[in-house]
Amino acid sequence: MSFIDIAIFAAYIIGVMIVGWHYYLKNESNEDYYVGGRNMSSVHVGLSVVATDVGGGFSIGLGGLGFVMGISGSWMLFTGLIGAWLASVLLIPRVIEMGHAHKLLTFPQLLHRFYGKQVALLAGIISFIGYLGFTSSQLLAGAKLATGTFPALSLDNALIIMGVVAVAYTVAGGIKAVIYTDTFQWILLMGGLICIGIPLAYIKLGGMDAIRESLPPEFFSFTNLSWVQFVNWLVTIVPIWFIGMTLYQRIFACKDEKTARKAWYIAGLFEYPVMAFMGVLLGLFARVAADAGMFAEFDYASGAAMAETDPEMGLPLLLRSILPVGLTGLMMSAYFSAIMSTADSCLMAASGNFVTDILGLKSTDKKVIRISQIITLVIGVLAILIASQMQNVLDLMLNSYAFMVSGLFVPVLGMLFAEKVKPYAALSAMLVGGCSTLIFSIFTIPIPFGFDPIIVGILSSALVFVAVNRK
Repeated sequence: MSFIDIAIFAAYIIGVMIVGWHYYLKNESNEDYYVGGRNMSSVHVGLSVVATDVGGGFSIGLGGLGFVMGISGSWMLFTGLIGAWLASVLLIPRVIEMGHAHKLLTFPQLLHRFYGKQVALLAGIISFIGYLGFTSSQLLAGAKLATGTFPALSLDNALIIMGVVAVAYTVAGGIKAVIYTDTFQWILLMGGLICIGIPLAYIKLGGMDAIRESLPPEFFSFTNLSWVQFVNWLVTIVPIWFIGMTLYQRIFACKDEKTARKAWYIAGLFEYPVMAFMGVLLGLFARVAADAGMFAEFDYASGAAMAETDPEMGLPLLLRSILPVGLTGLMMSAYFSAIMSTADSCLMAASGNFVTDILGLKSTDKKVIRISQIITLVIGVLAILIASQMQNVLDLMLNSYAFMVSGLFVPVLGMLFAEKVKPYAALSAMLVGGCSTLIFSIFTIPIPFGFDPIIVGILSSALVFVAVNRK
């Protein structure tokens, strides 16, 4: 990478650190730190939601799907559109007024209003563990991108650098720093993909005729996936819009219901079709480049071999191969911005769960903010250590999703739609759902048709919830 590219990338890093420091000086309470004073606009929140949900992990993960299966990989984010719009209609009207009236900071606090202290505590633990894993997946995505761009940088060193930057400005600035940098970072990513990454890759590969000749027809079909795969994505991703701590923080940060619903509509449209097709197209282009021998100098012999080993490296290597001096720095900043926009949000979610739901700190003075910042720092370091032991970004993300969804989704549905619920029904459902998914995942117990363990977890959770609630 040239000096110009390094300078551009360094300027971006300095910029986000300045934002973090600015809000470090302005935050006066945990309400500022975790929900931004409850007066955020729909545009900022909407872009922050999609930046958080798609972010770098899905950006790198979508590139890997495009590399392996072509444009059918875009169906993964179609489930995000469904989830966003369902939540805007079914969830937001039922929770935002309560959030403002009772000054709620977290999702488990909402469960506390319906089910009591024990359920809220268990929900906080489940959410904390899930978002800790999700933060790790984003840091791993950044490290993979860095090693694909800077060949002299090892994965461990890249992980440390990525982690230090993301953790530092998140610890300092809280949710306002996260949301405002998310807005800038998402615009940067969209601009980078639309104006730089996709056009240059298309030209470099010789246009559509050359691209079509390089790949089998199924890479250009929307049916290059099984119905089981789509169901697995649907059941894993849609419920996260109802139980995601990062999303509740943004609902509570909106000034009213209209603002929140508009933000969710914006987020859904950016997920699909915008980001879905951009991500898989670049992954598809990377497969063409790999098959053409463009990655041979990086010790990747062919696209087929790379698809078996690490398809998520295709996108970073493509960008490294096609981008000229100056544009490389811009494009790397764009992708790092996407990664950090999710990592920072998930780190804030994990911190909020630990401080508010597990420790039970409620004070609004400066002392509690400092405690929150210290805990955020410790969680960030732990996320880096976890990421250093993992290899696949998408697997780590989806496993984190599955763990949270299987434990929390059914109690949330009970909160929203059941006329009368018993606390022990929710508590039992959370324990059975989360443990079932973990057992089937850890021991790789076969499930009919190849369904994901999350389906077993949700069904088990629902059966237990209904059975206990009827007693």
